[in-house]
Amino acid sequence: MQPPRKPINEAERLHALKALQILDTSNEERFDRITRMAAQMFDVPIALVSLVDADRQWFKSTQGLDITELPREFSFCGHTINQEDVYVVPDTLDDIRFFDNPLVVGAPYVRFYAGYSLKLRPGINLGTLCIVDMKPRVFSKEDKQLLRDFGAMIEQEIKSIQWATFDDLTEVSSRRGFFSLAEHAKKLCMRKHLPMALILFDLDKFKLINDLYGHHEGDFALIKFAETMRKTFRDSDIIGRLGGDEFIVMFLDTDKAEIELLLTRFQVAINTMNTFLNKPYKIEFSAGMRFFASDMIKPLDEMIEDADTAMYQKKYLRQHQQV
Repeated sequence: MQPPRKPINEAERLHALKALQILDTSNEERFDRITRMAAQMFDVPIALVSLVDADRQWFKSTQGLDITELPREFSFCGHTINQEDVYVVPDTLDDIRFFDNPLVVGAPYVRFYAGYSLKLRPGINLGTLCIVDMKPRVFSKEDKQLLRDFGAMIEQEIKSIQWATFDDLTEVSSRRGFFSLAEHAKKLCMRKHLPMALILFDLDKFKLINDLYGHHEGDFALIKFAETMRKTFRDSDIIGRLGGDEFIVMFLDTDKAEIELLLTRFQVAINTMNTFLNKPYKIEFSAGMRFFASDMIKPLDEMIEDADTAMYQKKYLRQHQQV
């Protein structure tokens, strides 16, 4: 068996997948309708919408398969996301990559596979729409085009989720997306008695950048700020844009010292970025951090308000120190 290699942009791909908040969600008719159509049109027993996570493939929609996920190392779809076109395995027993795969030699005894890479945007392949049969098949040009058409329908549904939960400009969660993720994380912390923390960020002199250099430079500053956040903070940290020039990060099961270290690293990264960009303005920020022990966790909006108060206190002190 040949395990699938990971894409070069794996970290970016996983970030985009996480930001969608689609993993481990319930079945939805808009996806099931398309996999039913695909199974019927291709006359196959199995049709799936498969999303490739870090170590697993998880099925958003399944026809003909009763499980919800499989190890990524066994997955055909892990190979497909490295392709830009339809990926076809006409007979798994004649393919050195798959002839001894556990899904071939055992249930569901895959002999034929065809998958279309589901693209969130160019270069970001989240998973596949795939069809599977227990006997070898020939897949024609017309078949490939039909699978592309079904795949495009799935992509449209995924993008409708993105529009609701993702901030296109900065490529982090939108306010709605952050609140959805953060509420789930908060419940986890309360159930497992874990601490959590929030840092609220506000860009300093952002209005001045827009007024003096134009809104395109303001957008550029937001993009670079969010990009530095994604590179500095960890995959387990929840990053969002609350609106305008306000950003937020939620930390789970992390102590104050580690959070302060991450914040210091972030400040260094912003300083380095400013030097590298060599713009007539500097991207600067104020930040307010609030730490909550497991027995001190409150409604999310109240915790954000606490972090907001801490941020404005720091901003006030710094402004008066400069006078």
